[in-house]
Amino acid sequence: MKEKPKQIPKSWQGILWSCNIKKLDWKRDKNYIIHQVLRYGDLKDISLLFKVYSKREIKKVFKENPMKIYTPQSFNFIKNIILDIKGKSLLSQRYVSTLY
Repeated sequence: MKEKPKQIPKSWQGILWSCNIKKLDWKRDKNYIIHQVLRYGDLKDISLLFKVYSKREIKKVFKENPMKIYTPQSFNFIKNIILDIKGKSLLSQRYVSTLY
């Protein structure tokens, strides 16, 4: 893991709303943190995420531990642009949540 802040930034409480950020741990809660920041964070938040975890770690979490929290647009943006996983067949139904 790269050099990271000791504590999760207070500004991330809105992104990690279902938990008290003071109780989150970078390592233990890695899957939750990565997916929430990719889905709900802005580019500044995603940039910080890449300072905390390597691109390889983030890709691994994204591919091996999918969370059904993405819109079709956010899933494609994260997969193709942010993580550069073009051409890899990831089943969108494992990531995309629909309201109906």
